[in-house]
Amino acid sequence: MSDERLQKILAQWGIASRRLAEQMIVAGRVRVNGKIVRLGEKANPDRDLIQVDGVPVKPTDRPAKVYLLLNKPAGVVSTCSDPRARSKVLDLLPPQLRSGQGIHPVGRLDADSTGALLLTNDGKLTFCLTHPRHSIAKTYQVWVRGDPPERILQTWRQGIILSGRKTLPAKVKVIDRALDETLLEVILSEGRNRQIRRTAELLGYPVVRLHRTAIGPIQLQRPGSPILPPGCCRPLEDAEIIYLWNLVNLTSISVPVNSQEHSI
Repeated sequence: MSDERLQKILAQWGIASRRLAEQMIVAGRVRVNGKIVRLGEKANPDRDLIQVDGVPVKPTDRPAKVYLLLNKPAGVVSTCSDPRARSKVLDLLPPQLRSGQGIHPVGRLDADSTGALLLTNDGKLTFCLTHPRHSIAKTYQVWVRGDPPERILQTWRQGIILSGRKTLPAKVKVIDRALDETLLEVILSEGRNRQIRRTAELLGYPVVRLHRTAIGPIQLQRPGSPILPPGCCRPLEDAEIIYLWNLVNLTSISVPVNSQEHSI
């Protein structure tokens, strides 16, 4: 194995996502051959002694890749740690996956939002999927207050200015109308911070509830199957994993074979 940047090694070993690994390096938590390293330095796990918080990173300890889809309930935060001690998505995983595997969420859903969230210990894939140049369509069911007319929906579709930058075109259609709420299907190809909630607020029809049903073709309810229950996760199918890797133009993948669904 050749020398590689430390944040990439830590991500590949499932210790942390690449971004979190960068933060760990900056914080001085990573040593190579006894010396605290700086961001950008390289190492070789087969030759160098790499330590994180004093614990050696061994080539033989590299975990098997895990790819999961979680139906996140409301009130759960999409982080690996929380200073306010709120319930985290990792708390919903089976005990053998909660620690020591480097599993982390790919992107985030707000604590109040529910639905599809990817989790993996594949730091390279996480880095690629969360990079702005790799767009992946995400489908949401959005309940908004009031009854937005067609002109408002068309404005949403065309994009609005958020934080000085126009949002990309979105697909927005009405699914159902009630007395004081409207259910919309919204499909986005970008993932800016609280984008749907901020857009709906600016247009005068604030979000009552937001639920993500799919990430690309990866759905909470696969054709012919029951919907994945809230708080439960399932391993991605081989075709779903391959789709993600094809999306980011990566050519090699080790596909795990595991069809067991975890009830949390």
